Amino acid sequence: MAYFNNAATTYPKPDEVYSFMDSFYRNNGVSAGRSTNKSSFSAEQIIFETRSLIQEILNCPNKQVIFEPTATIALNIIIQGVIKSGANNIYISPFEHNSVTRVLHEFEKQGKINVHQLYVDADFRFDLERIKYQFDDIKPDFVIISHASNVIGLIAPVDEIFNLAKRYDAVTLLDMAQTAGLIEFNVGSEIVDFAVFAGHKTLYGPTGISGFVMKPNFNLLPVLYGGTGYDSKNLEMPVNLPERFEIGTTNIIGVAGLNAALKWIKKQTISKISDIESKNRKRLISLLEKYWFIKILGVNDKLEYVGVVSCLIDGISSDSAGNIFEKKDVVVRTGLHCAPLAHKFLNTFPAGTIRFSVSYFTSDRDFEELKQVLDYIEENL
Repeated sequence: MAYFNNAATTYPKPDEVYSFMDSFYRNNGVSAGRSTNKSSFSAEQIIFETRSLIQEILNCPNKQVIFEPTATIALNIIIQGVIKSGANNIYISPFEHNSVTRVLHEFEKQGKINVHQLYVDADFRFDLERIKYQFDDIKPDFVIISHASNVIGLIAPVDEIFNLAKRYDAVTLLDMAQTAGLIEFNVGSEIVDFAVFAGHKTLYGPTGISGFVMKPNFNLLPVLYGGTGYDSKNLEMPVNLPERFEIGTTNIIGVAGLNAALKWIKKQTISKISDIESKNRKRLISLLEKYWFIKILGVNDKLEYVGVVSCLIDGISSDSAGNIFEKKDVVVRTGLHCAPLAHKFLNTFPAGTIRFSVSYFTSDRDFEELKQVLDYIEENL
């Protein structure tokens, strides 16, 4: 299998992740905070250590780490909690995932909020001057930005946008599903209220363990309720963090895998991982550009990107092309990638695109097998 679907989940994982998950779960695979034995204590220790590693990787020792099963749940908790507190005018980029847009659509449909899109030029630049006028015209209560698009890999100018938002005391949320552990960013900055991470993507951990970081003094209202293993006599949700938002049994094997992945990232360094992925992206684009029938979308050489590339194949729909890649055992993603607004911006809605996404582990063999499929398509067009 040649794997070019790392934007969905990175694969393979570091060997350390596989081995540590197996070892930890065999010896300490019990619930944290639900008993008094040594295994439960070890589970609590691994959770504590993993929180510290997240703070280190994301440069936010001043923020609280909250674990959730998925980034989608994390985004729901934050977005619904902030709206519950009275946020009305909400700004997003054209590149947001349905984990954001479907939540906002539901509240907008109920007449509770107004959603506005930040202005982005046809050449994919966020127009900061136009955004200033947008904020002057309609004051932002809440600004949500995807750090990097999961469709074209474009990295947003988060510092500039959030600095503008804070002039209006807006709440800020950074979706780092495609960048945590890959792009150096100071999440500990005062301009960042919340940041969401996905353990199974650029953090190279397993599925089922994600979460968010937040300012510990932020009064985020809960939207999910249940057992926390803490203050059980009280029918109200705990005030303390992280218990207020960590409901139910923590995925301890997922935490263990994430722990090993974070230690691997520290050992390799974010700089090295980012450099290798960047080289793989350039290699991918160089390969795709050799074929006359491929149109690469969303690329501006003056802007910054992660290793996600979307394209169209002349005369073949994205779904049909996907079937060809599947039969040749090359894994790509086709369609809308859960980001319909991005495709409307790119004029590729509703058919979508063919998305290739590389990682640190994308190999020579992956590229060789991809070339074979592209050669096959060229021969049969």
